[in-house]
Amino acid sequence: MPARLLVEGMRRLADLGLTQGRSGNLSVRIASGFMITPSGIPAEHLDAKDMVIMDLDGHAQGDLPPSSEWRMHRDLYRAFPRAGAVVHAHPPHATALACRREAIPPFHYMVAVAGGADIPCADYATFGTYALSANAIKALRGRTACLLANHGILCYSNDIERGIDLALEVETLARQYLLAQQNGEPVLLDPQEMDEIIDRFKHYGSASIRVRG
Repeated sequence: MPARLLVEGMRRLADLGLTQGRSGNLSVRIASGFMITPSGIPAEHLDAKDMVIMDLDGHAQGDLPPSSEWRMHRDLYRAFPRAGAVVHAHPPHATALACRREAIPPFHYMVAVAGGADIPCADYATFGTYALSANAIKALRGRTACLLANHGILCYSNDIERGIDLALEVETLARQYLLAQQNGEPVLLDPQEMDEIIDRFKHYGSASIRVRG
């Protein structure tokens, strides 16, 4: 079942335009550690038997190598016990902001969907490295999503479907922010208003909000 969910999730990421070609990866927590998508296989060619099981020490079981970003997934599960699924993708607008090393500020109240008053951008490090993993974990403190400098996005939630929903929301917000910047800097919501929004989102479950408005 988790393997099939990963395959379906990768195809959904591609259909939504959040991944392209061989980019992006998904994982889900399981009793023995986590299950992750393999390295270098396009979504349309994935099969449930291709998924890789890993323990939290980094040992892999499967016929294929795990995603090159397996360490980031592993370390996120270690750092955030409530994480049930992890999404990493390179959507165009969020990645454009990440290449400018900019956070998404509180220009819109839906920024709080990731748990705080902004969606931070983790410091740059080479893909697949411990440094990238450490930078991402730091950026995710108090958040469920972040940008990765010159790279893409990283999100987690309690299940794959909600994790993908969150990734889509981050990409939507990035696109809106870039549009709003075309005529100058947008007006930002003040900290008191964002605190109110964050509190209200807690009653809905901040990482499970799927409808804007």
